[in-house]
Amino acid sequence: MTLRPAAPADLPAVVTLVNAAYRGAGAQAGWTTEAAYIDGPRINLGLLQADLDAQPQAMLLVWREIPEGEILGCVWLEPAAEEAWYLGMLTVRPELQASGLGRRILEGAQTAAAKAGARRLRMTVVNIRESLIAWYQRRGYTLTEERRPFPYADNRFGKPRRDDLEFVVLEKAL
Repeated sequence: MTLRPAAPADLPAVVTLVNAAYRGAGAQAGWTTEAAYIDGPRINLGLLQADLDAQPQAMLLVWREIPEGEILGCVWLEPAAEEAWYLGMLTVRPELQASGLGRRILEGAQTAAAKAGARRLRMTVVNIRESLIAWYQRRGYTLTEERRPFPYADNRFGKPRRDDLEFVVLEKAL
């Protein structure tokens, strides 16, 4: 299967999937969890819908193995500036992480962005997520010198448990 645009009816399942992957804990957590340093949900339905409403050119894409099957992964693409698009919220069900699905979703997202006019993809990753940064680097993304502050005053995306978080920016030419 390939990535397809999320339908409005998909949004609750996307929220559940993203929160399981980003904030799952214990034996059911995948290797991409942030639960050790950020508490609370990564996203909720209201925030996701507000983001979609605020960015009408953005694409929320979902991956299913069969057309009406469960959502196994998702990714967010949004035009940024100067032929660069932002890639975010790349998510794979925790029990399917390390199966190659994340790589397939990333490749599909890169293709979709290029078809929409992107010449580069940019993303932000929490600085202490060394294994995730390395995963993206193995797929051709490079660290830029740019760093962005972590939104400590905004708990919409969770409550940080550490005071040394910031975002690093990675980029890849398409």
